[in-house]
Amino acid sequence: MPLTIEPTPLALAITGASGAPYALRLLEVLLSKGEAVDLMISAPGQIVLGMEAGLKLPGRPAEIGRALTRHFGSHQGQLRVFGKEEWTAPLASGSSVPRAMVVCPCTMGTLASIASGLSGNLIDRAADVVIKEGRKLVLVPRETPYSAIHLENMLKLARLGVVILPPNPGFYTQPSSVPDLVDFVVSRILDQLAIENDLSPRWG
Repeated sequence: MPLTIEPTPLALAITGASGAPYALRLLEVLLSKGEAVDLMISAPGQIVLGMEAGLKLPGRPAEIGRALTRHFGSHQGQLRVFGKEEWTAPLASGSSVPRAMVVCPCTMGTLASIASGLSGNLIDRAADVVIKEGRKLVLVPRETPYSAIHLENMLKLARLGVVILPPNPGFYTQPSSVPDLVDFVVSRILDQLAIENDLSPRWG
């Protein structure tokens, strides 16, 4: 049975915090479920993908899109990649707002920029658009410990309805591998996107 591609895309941003396995697994599952994905990767995010996942991506967004399409075996056109200064991208306008957006992993710098409404690059602007249009924004902040500045920024965003989802795996599922821990977190992100999944056992 052919895969039906969801016409309204989800937005995914990968920034330079540790946590590349979360981002790649999330992208893999979204594509496997027929979701159209608009992807943004910061330059530090590309570096972390190489360091943590051994994934060396080319420099241009179109080339990245082709490389990831081959990597995940997804359909042509299912994945679109946009550069950080690509202000003509649909993500930069409320007239083309995605169904939801996830920043995974999310650096404290990106979180602060979103909280301040700076829109200094396409990732920040896309998040700003999602907030102003009342769509769901999920941030997966990867830092420890949190400073008071980090917590204040998270509280400010949470009061706006942004979901703050730290990648804290549970151990009641008795995970036996790193992929089990990754799937626990990715499952929780998918829950926020209302995407059915059985990546991790449910409580009870």
